[in-house]
Amino acid sequence: MLKKLSTGIDGLDQITNGGLPMGRTTLIEGESGSGKTVMALQILVSSARHLKQAGVFVAFEENAVRIKQNAASFGWDIESLEKDDLFFLDAQPTSDIVQSGSFDLGGMLAGLGAIVDKMGAQRIVFDALDIVLALMSDEAAMRREAFRLHQWLLERELTAIITSKTGVSNTVVPNGSLDFLLFMVDSAVLLKHEMIQGISQRALRVVKYRGSAFDENDAPYLISRHGIELAATFPADDDFTAVTNERLSTGVARLDTMLSGGYHRSASILITGAPGTAKTTLAGTFAESACLRNEPTLFVSFDSRGPEIVRNLASVGIDLKAHTESGLLKLKSAGGITGSSEIHLMRITQWAEEHNARCLVIDPASALSKSGNALLAHSVIQRLVDWSKQRGITLLTTSLLGKGDADIFSTPLQISTIADTWIHLNYHSNGGERNRSLSIIKSRGTAHSNQVRELVLSSQGVDLADVYSAGGEVLMGTLRLEREQADQLEKDKAAFAARRHHAKVNAEISDLEQRMKQLHQDLDYKRAELSDTETTQHHLKTQTDNTASQVRTKRFADHQNDDE
Repeated sequence: MLKKLSTGIDGLDQITNGGLPMGRTTLIEGESGSGKTVMALQILVSSARHLKQAGVFVAFEENAVRIKQNAASFGWDIESLEKDDLFFLDAQPTSDIVQSGSFDLGGMLAGLGAIVDKMGAQRIVFDALDIVLALMSDEAAMRREAFRLHQWLLERELTAIITSKTGVSNTVVPNGSLDFLLFMVDSAVLLKHEMIQGISQRALRVVKYRGSAFDENDAPYLISRHGIELAATFPADDDFTAVTNERLSTGVARLDTMLSGGYHRSASILITGAPGTAKTTLAGTFAESACLRNEPTLFVSFDSRGPEIVRNLASVGIDLKAHTESGLLKLKSAGGITGSSEIHLMRITQWAEEHNARCLVIDPASALSKSGNALLAHSVIQRLVDWSKQRGITLLTTSLLGKGDADIFSTPLQISTIADTWIHLNYHSNGGERNRSLSIIKSRGTAHSNQVRELVLSSQGVDLADVYSAGGEVLMGTLRLEREQADQLEKDKAAFAARRHHAKVNAEISDLEQRMKQLHQDLDYKRAELSDTETTQHHLKTQTDNTASQVRTKRFADHQNDDE
């Protein structure tokens, strides 16, 4: 099985599935200034420091002093390695060698062998081999010495790197006379450096790798303060933080409700809209909300400086000053950074790691697609999203749209295809005024509102107005206020009429009750009168009956007397 050794350059190890072939030769080619020497020396230094493998650097172009001076800015501390683990050999050919006739590499290789044996070196770099091969008398001599070197490396089982220049066409060894180098080595890496619309673009491609699978596509790289930094391939699934149902507030209570509680932790959020639709404002509400949760937050702006952002957002009730003073919030202006989108990505990730950010805001991310970056910007934003998910960072980006709703679904970087939540802001012009609206186009894993809501900015803060529709149309701004006032007036009129009717009915009821009370009194009086009449009649009847009884009694007595 083919053994590999790490290069110490993460992205390159991923592309080559583990590093360069152990005990074999790798060719690094590129035009002047592409970083061949930097990459070769960086691999050698990393091997000496981290793998404890001693190495030799053979310089055919620049002398060792200049090479070490040039590399000092990378912070590799080469001096600490030179005693036991790193050796520089100056092998620059002079004009005397050319003038005195032909020569070969035999003497140099013999001396190198002694150095390798003494150090126990396992790695070696031949920097700018094309310089010395070009001094050979003919192509046959070039091939002979190249194969002499190759055989020497195989015999000693050294892991070797050879660097060589290419022409402006950026093809591997295009001059024809050195094309055999590609067939001789076991792996080959091509470094390309181009200017596209005034923007520097660097890309690396593994051209050949015997006995191993590798990524065949171009991979952007940078020469940073740490050396070569390569855009790594997308991380594996197990490199990401665990998926969670935790919700983070958007900073706007009603928007939280529309999103069933807010954004998901570690999600990527996209806010799109035309200039002035309040994209930065919504980004600011999220940043403030994160700081209120005591989460370190990084806000990167391509449009404004930090103090301007603080001042502008304070006008709509968003207080970022307190959080910048406490250190929870870092405001970075990236508008002045020149270079490719890769440089921006490197700066943003570097700032986020230094701040240990839990939330990251980029306003607007569409700035990454400026002239010269259109081809690479989508790859950059994809890697930024994956990078943030890998580290559990919640990423919110804004994107500028300039042509209205027709372009909603074709954002400049195609961020909409990879964002977890997409919020779109728009203008509505009607009745002589322009109002802002907000709608949620998508939110993965969230039951979200499908309503179009008016976004209201005031000195009290950011809010969403209640949905108000008439005739199937959502009304906003003055039209909404006028319609609300008219509807309220109608309601007030109806309420007043109801109150009047209620009072009238109450009065009628009261009148009826009074009349009924009087009638009851009259009825009681009549009943009492009737009762008195009945009593009188009964008394008279009783008297009459008594009188009749007395008359009958008298008559009976008189009759008895007569009989006697």
